[in-house]
Amino acid sequence: MERNLRKTRVGTVVSDKMDKTIVVAVRDSVQHPLYKKILKRTVKFKAHDENNECGVGDRVMIMETRPLSKDKRWRMVKIIEKAK
Repeated sequence: MERNLRKTRVGTVVSDKMDKTIVVAVRDSVQHPLYKKILKRTVKFKAHDENNECGVGDRVMIMETRPLSKDKRWRMVKIIEKAK
């Protein structure tokens, strides 16, 4: 039985104050439907970080998963680069 592909996003950690949870801000450029101007949009996701290894400023990859809490539907897959 094959599982459907899960969405992945790359973003920056903006908060790591919770236990085993990080907040990841994902920047995205979208075009305005009528005026065609390119807009920069930021979406924040709460992601599960099992070992509390992320810090603010890290670039991470997150993957969609089953609901883990009220607003947590993503989990951290890997740290792409640590903050300087």
